[in-house]
Amino acid sequence: MLLEDLTPATTLGKKLAARVAPRAPTADSEGTLPQEDVVDLSEAGYVGLASPREFGGIHSSLAYCVAASLELAKGSPSTALVANMTLHTIGYQREARSWPEDIFSTLSSAAAAGHLLNSAASEPDLGSPSRGGLPRTTASIINENIIISGHKTWVTGGKHLSHILVGATLNDSFVTVWIPANELGIRWENTWGDSLALRASESNDLFLTEVSVPKEHLIPAKEAVPPIPNIWFPMLMAATYLGPAIAARDEAIIYALERTPTALGKPIASLPKIQRQIGEIDIALIAAKAVLLDTAQQWTGNPEEAAKFLPLAAGAKHLAVETSLEVTDKALRLVGAAAMSNDLPLERHFRDVRAGLMHPPAGEAALEIIGKSALQV
Repeated sequence: MLLEDLTPATTLGKKLAARVAPRAPTADSEGTLPQEDVVDLSEAGYVGLASPREFGGIHSSLAYCVAASLELAKGSPSTALVANMTLHTIGYQREARSWPEDIFSTLSSAAAAGHLLNSAASEPDLGSPSRGGLPRTTASIINENIIISGHKTWVTGGKHLSHILVGATLNDSFVTVWIPANELGIRWENTWGDSLALRASESNDLFLTEVSVPKEHLIPAKEAVPPIPNIWFPMLMAATYLGPAIAARDEAIIYALERTPTALGKPIASLPKIQRQIGEIDIALIAAKAVLLDTAQQWTGNPEEAAKFLPLAAGAKHLAVETSLEVTDKALRLVGAAAMSNDLPLERHFRDVRAGLMHPPAGEAALEIIGKSALQV
């Protein structure tokens, strides 16, 4: 298989990272996503990477998007996460086509124009919808409109979103309703800004009070049986968390080269112990990055192959997250007490990668997917 040249993707990600990184410390401390980050994403064409060309997008491959995200996440994983919610949604639908065509074309065009979108699925009682159950958010059809009321949690992007895909219960069935984010009856509550990780992602609570949209905005459940797995989501999440781990590695190296204790009389980088620690970090990152990019390059975009490919994607995501946890921990240990202060970005990188444990498939679920495939049961 001829591998795609990912240099343009890396260049794009690096340029964006250089712009968002200086804003990341303040964004983290204030718990808000800078509007300047959203503008930069839009103007660079990042949000439209996955949109088909016929709708004004770039129609980039999964591998291209992963490579760009890996670099962007070094500058700000919160910004990368917000943007990647749009990328994975459009990228998956580009392949699965489970939405009505007019909705897909509208939202793909919106993404190509730089508008952010995301799903609002989780709820206080329901938790993650991946675990089953019907939402308490309700939808009803009255005349020619759909009326939606409910409370959603962890809606990444918050007030910066232009379009929201709301999971709701309609006549005892699960449905998705596309809602423009400026509709009457929509209210955001800032519940995320002091969270452990990704504080600038604005993954806030959404309240909907009798929000009314045309019934053509209804996306009925018409998934294939069995469902087509979303390969884009775990791969882009892997890049989101591996990026800050690489940034932590870079910061640890800078510190080791600059830190010169009086008793030593030279930088601590000269010590074999420090060199071994950096070696351990680099080996782990080289392996995780190689697996992630190689796996992304293997994805053909054929939805008929998604179920068979899912264990590879789950493995790449699991390895990336576990490596990020390990690397940021090692970087903190290498730097020592100075890493505990927010004068250095290491404590932020350490916190941010912890959120990777929460995005599915995670932990035992990922390992079960991989093991079940290997055992063919």
